[in-house]
Amino acid sequence: MSKKITFILIFVFFTISFVQASPVQRFPKPEFEYGHQQPPTIAPDARSQFMEYLDVFVLLVSLSLISWFILKKRSRWGALGMSVFSIVYFGFIKEGCVCSVGSVQNIALALFNPGYKIPITVIAFFVIPLLFTLFFGRTFCAGICPLGAIQDIIAFRPLKLKSWLQTVLGIIPYLYLGFALLYAATATDFIICRYDPFIGIYRFDAKFSMFVLGATFLLVGVFVARPYCRFFCPYGVLLNLVSRISWKHMTITPTTCIQCKLCENSCPFGAINEPTLDKKKEDRQIAVRRFIILSFILPLLILAGGWVGSQFHENLASVHPRVQLAEELMTFNESSELEPSLELTTYKSLGKSEEDLYVEAASIIREFHVGAWILGGFIGLVFGLSLAGLSINKHRIDYEPDRGSCLSCARCMDYCPMPEEEKPHRLLFAGFRKPVRFK
Repeated sequence: MSKKITFILIFVFFTISFVQASPVQRFPKPEFEYGHQQPPTIAPDARSQFMEYLDVFVLLVSLSLISWFILKKRSRWGALGMSVFSIVYFGFIKEGCVCSVGSVQNIALALFNPGYKIPITVIAFFVIPLLFTLFFGRTFCAGICPLGAIQDIIAFRPLKLKSWLQTVLGIIPYLYLGFALLYAATATDFIICRYDPFIGIYRFDAKFSMFVLGATFLLVGVFVARPYCRFFCPYGVLLNLVSRISWKHMTITPTTCIQCKLCENSCPFGAINEPTLDKKKEDRQIAVRRFIILSFILPLLILAGGWVGSQFHENLASVHPRVQLAEELMTFNESSELEPSLELTTYKSLGKSEEDLYVEAASIIREFHVGAWILGGFIGLVFGLSLAGLSINKHRIDYEPDRGSCLSCARCMDYCPMPEEEKPHRLLFAGFRKPVRFK
């Protein structure tokens, strides 16, 4: 595993050395004569170039350490220690920005807007966790992500949710990701950052409503482990997909599974799959028939979702500032009794024509029409694949972590009674439902 980590480190720094660094702020903030105070920005002040590269280096070292703790040392305490470090450094010191979760929006904006120059450090925070996930599973979620770390620390009395409820709630991150990509690609808003429930806690400067939202997530997190990670995080969707094909993944037992069920009871995320030995092998004709039916249903769901989404493109576009300004201008022209807003007054003072604004708004609405088709089709695809997943029976002989949903927190490792080196006398009791301990 050390060779793989070394390869990732070399690859990332080689990439950084050949990409131009992000542009620095060359213009000072404007000064106003009439006592106008600038409103607080959503993001913290930009860090120096050295500090940005230091953040990338710390991310690489942290991911390497926690991957070593989980896959090699099999240490839950090591994961907890990295969680505390992540809360302090990536949370309070770095103020949660730039984070890998929000970097999804920067990538989308850069792909669809050539004029946007994305900093190389943002690309690094987006790519590095995905690379580590590809090799070692979701070790980033285990304790490096500050959003997940703060939830993991306060999960004192986690309860297990019903599998059907987890499946239904598990669709929300896909929807959230779709909307976030749409609004970022159209340069409308970064909704992941705007509605981050913990960013106000790390910066001590959020609105009261956001403090309430963060406190609510933490309160719920005492009883429902990591609610944001499991049922809202859009970056977790990408990590889930990549982790399914990871080169090496966390294992529950270091040797032979004796099916004691202690690991299943210890996992508050419902991320451990039970054995399916008792289930009969499905008839081949039934499997082929189901595949044919799904092959017809899935395209219909995608088309239906795209059509439904396109019907709401104007509602989705109404969030864009330019579209809002055009609607306000139209309303203001129709009724002279209304007072113009500051934005409308500023636009008029620039001497720009109303026709240009209407043309720009119409172009944005057309973009949303295409984006709404894609978003709706994506939602239809998610629903179709979710239905397909429920109807497929997978054959397993042991208790195994679900590669996609397992957060690699290492809780289950401490509950496994099997030692690091397998003893022959333990294999005699492999059929027992409860573990047998020997001195």
